[in-house]
Amino acid sequence: MNTTAGTAPGLSSGAGAGTPAIAAGRLVLARDLRLAFRRPGELVQPLAFFAIVPTLFPLAVSPDLARLREIAPGVIWIAALLSSMLALEFLFRDDAHDGTLEQFALSGQSLTWLLFAKTLAHWLLTGVPLAVMAPIAATALGAPVESMPHIVAAVAIGTVALSLLGAIGAALTLGTRRSGVLLSLLTLPLSVPILIFGARATDLAVRGESYAAPLYLLAALAVLGVTLAPLAAAAAVRISLE
Repeated sequence: MNTTAGTAPGLSSGAGAGTPAIAAGRLVLARDLRLAFRRPGELVQPLAFFAIVPTLFPLAVSPDLARLREIAPGVIWIAALLSSMLALEFLFRDDAHDGTLEQFALSGQSLTWLLFAKTLAHWLLTGVPLAVMAPIAATALGAPVESMPHIVAAVAIGTVALSLLGAIGAALTLGTRRSGVLLSLLTLPLSVPILIFGARATDLAVRGESYAAPLYLLAALAVLGVTLAPLAAAAAVRISLE
């Protein structure tokens, strides 16, 4: 049995001793972060994709900064959306294969809370680095320096919603063949509102205008995801385990 399955029995035994749910979630979060750094290839792949896509547009479209500045919001958000999805296939897959998800369900702890901790780990490993790298991509597309903090804020909030939405898709496609393709078909249409509000907020930030309205809508989607996505993911995982 590998390391991924070794932590779940600890949750089960801790539950019998009255381990708080927050402590159990912290263990899952720390475990997923530790395992991710042991597989640097899966960790770097989305970030490399996000770095490559914006740098190719000046070569394919035009080196004119004024023209690149107009398409910068769409390019940044499409790259962020696709980069975030690259890591979603692995969110629950390995734990389902080695029995860890089943141990989570039988541990006595809240499966909803444990899956939320795993989704939080996904955001910390993909969403936060994407937000940090967003100014580099924006600079390559001619965005002004003063817009960088606003772009980082928009990408950070938007990727929270993307990770939570992706968790539902990953749970629904758990155990299916070619789950990556099916996951994309399920998640991409539902990500359109996040893409629209995120790109709009970024566009207003690049223009130097107030971007509060689309950012608030983006934050509302993130809050809605925090409220509903873990519950939906837990229900989907329980169905797949049955």
